[in-house]
Amino acid sequence: MDYCLRELEGKQAHDPLFMKKMNNNKSTTTTTDTTSSIQSRRCVFVHGPIIVGAGPSGLAAAACLKQKNIPFVILERSNCIASLWQLKTYDRLRLHLPKQFCELPFMEFPFDFPTYPSKQQFIKYLENYAERFSIRPKFNETVENAEFDGDIGCWRLRCLNSNKGGVTTEYVCRWLIVATGENAEAVVPNIEGVDEFGGVIRHTSLYKSGEEFRGKKVLVVGCGNSGMEVCLDLCNFDATPSLVVRDSVHVLPREMLGKSTFGLSMWLLKWFPLGVVDRFLLIVSWLIFGDTAQLGLDRPRLGPLQLKNLSGKTPVLDVGTLAKIKAGHIKVRPSIKRLKRHTVEFIDGRSENFDGIILATGYKSNVPYWLKEEDMFSKEDGFPTKPFPNGWKGKNGLYAVGFTKRGLQGASMDAKRIADDIEQCLEAKAKHGS
Repeated sequence: MDYCLRELEGKQAHDPLFMKKMNNNKSTTTTTDTTSSIQSRRCVFVHGPIIVGAGPSGLAAAACLKQKNIPFVILERSNCIASLWQLKTYDRLRLHLPKQFCELPFMEFPFDFPTYPSKQQFIKYLENYAERFSIRPKFNETVENAEFDGDIGCWRLRCLNSNKGGVTTEYVCRWLIVATGENAEAVVPNIEGVDEFGGVIRHTSLYKSGEEFRGKKVLVVGCGNSGMEVCLDLCNFDATPSLVVRDSVHVLPREMLGKSTFGLSMWLLKWFPLGVVDRFLLIVSWLIFGDTAQLGLDRPRLGPLQLKNLSGKTPVLDVGTLAKIKAGHIKVRPSIKRLKRHTVEFIDGRSENFDGIILATGYKSNVPYWLKEEDMFSKEDGFPTKPFPNGWKGKNGLYAVGFTKRGLQGASMDAKRIADDIEQCLEAKAKHGS
């Protein structure tokens, strides 16, 4: 019996028609039948769900399944857990929210961690989390294609292992949990004249610290939390940063009245309507910062919480950047029109020389590139089409975790719902003896 048939033996024992269906099914990726495809590449049947992605969301889903003794497999394209945090974040990064709002299910942060843990501390927390729940992903496994096979009632995933000479493995499972998250791929805007610029142009996923830009003029594109923090980091290394502000943005103090702004907002929402809480946040922010529009940072028409709920756009929690802008250490610039030799031409007609450009232009989901289904995920942005809190479950055993635009709290909520739902499916199957 070949390797694939040995792996499928368990499934065959419970469903005598399964192998017949497998053999009769025509693979969409080959010109021969599925039997020939099985014999030409490694094939593994998973007795439980497959989780794609070993970031915080995937780990949360795995821990919830582990608590219910449900077997699973995690496939991770990188060589480590939380690869975005470990490989694509800058050194000074800290959690933007207090640690109690960033905990994964069943495990608190260590008591001696600060309110806002550092990048290194958060990675340590995730490593301890994986160890505690014996979560061991299969690394270097890139899912190139995943689709539901209605003939056998299972998901088929074609994976390429980059660490084994390009070995292809087909995984077959009843449930598929998409945990690749909101930040799977860097967003790099198409700017006219990029090839002419001649200086360093780098996305924040490749930025570590301002050390390499010491004494240089740097343009940071994007005024979200990352763009603001990179500007501050550059100032700390004696660089001269400018910040491109393309859209309106809410800038709030990280803490208000001695409490975290996020925590205070959540507490106020228990007692007051969202609009009232928004007005309170804006009044306190104005008392602390003054009119940010005078600094080139226009506020959106909608309040920060309303805007977050409707679009997922997160307000900036200031950690000192605004003071640098007020002091003139960071210049605010409009959108870029085009690039020339070490020169940036802005849409207002002004031109300025820069040594480098940092693109703090965010990330996007990569789900549409590999998941072949028509209902659950949008083809445009790779997010579930149903709004929170209903986007976690699709058809045919398909689930999503980490796409709520509500951070780790949202991911934890999804992970618990998914584990409960799969447990109910297994109980119903056991009850009916099928």
